[in-house]
Amino acid sequence: MTTNPSAHEALIYVMVTMSAVDRQMSENELLRIGDLVKLLPVFKGFNHEDLVSTAEKCGEIISGNNGLEEILHIIAEALPLHLYDTAYALGVEVASADFVVHQEELRFLELLRDKLDLDKLSIAAIEYSARARFRKV
Repeated sequence: MTTNPSAHEALIYVMVTMSAVDRQMSENELLRIGDLVKLLPVFKGFNHEDLVSTAEKCGEIISGNNGLEEILHIIAEALPLHLYDTAYALGVEVASADFVVHQEELRFLELLRDKLDLDKLSIAAIEYSARARFRKV
């Protein structure tokens, strides 16, 4: 097991894993991750220059034996309970970046919400909000 990541790093692990889970880290997804880290208040105090090294650490974990299970465990352990829904929202945000959510991404979201034991109402609200934000005319 790796060293304990910060809450910031765990949130980045969610986004990087979401981007990588379909084996295609698109430019839109990577740009979205960078934008979210720069703009959202939850990342206040995180050194933006550490984003690449944090993403690389996540990649190393994912590529190991039982990588997906391990990353989910690390995320759940590193985050305080009040950031569980934020983690899910960030995952949904990255999944939505390409305007198409692939089956692997849906599966990761399912695993994440189960690991974080999120309630159905919160899940529905987060997903509905993403659909509303990403609608096209």
